[in-house]
Amino acid sequence: MLEVKNLKKSFDNRPILNDVNFTVNDGEILTIVGPSGAGKTTLLRCITGLESADSGQFLIDGKPFDPESVEPEQTVMGVVFQDFNLFPHLSVLKNITLAPTMVLKESIELATANAEKLLKQLGLTGKGNLYPFQLSGGQKQRVAIARALAMKPKILCYDEPTSALDPNMRDEVAQLILGLKKQGMTQLVVTHDMAFAKEIADNMLKVKALDVKQD
Repeated sequence: MLEVKNLKKSFDNRPILNDVNFTVNDGEILTIVGPSGAGKTTLLRCITGLESADSGQFLIDGKPFDPESVEPEQTVMGVVFQDFNLFPHLSVLKNITLAPTMVLKESIELATANAEKLLKQLGLTGKGNLYPFQLSGGQKQRVAIARALAMKPKILCYDEPTSALDPNMRDEVAQLILGLKKQGMTQLVVTHDMAFAKEIADNMLKVKALDVKQD
């Protein structure tokens, strides 16, 4: 279970997040919605340690943790970025196995076996030797998800997972996220697409300027 308490963040003395509080239970999907500029991505970046919070508390299973100082091999948060951030010079398989071999110190054999299982799970069997430029947007996203899952995170976070995709792929993304939920994965999803958010969410966090309300 993830708990966020009294989270605050400002940029250049301009408050972006003010006393944000919410809880995500294990296996649930929380969608974070709101207009552009309301602080959705900033909130996600603070939770994942990519941005420093000004104040607030983060707890996992009731125990405080600092997203910025978690040991790399103790992965709490996995992140699927809006633009995927795949390494263009590496194959799909290398993109997925790089962090497990370097950070988790897995053998290349184990990391490759795990990567191939993830590729099969995500409908990418046979794509391991391709490079990112040879993939569709949806395939790149699934590779990014596989790369995040390879680090065995407790929680998987997405920043606008439908924004870079053709609109008719929205349902495919929704089914993918719901499929991971069935496997017990806790997920946080930042999105501007309210219909998509309602389709996948157990709970929804509505972010407005200096106002956050959990339904």
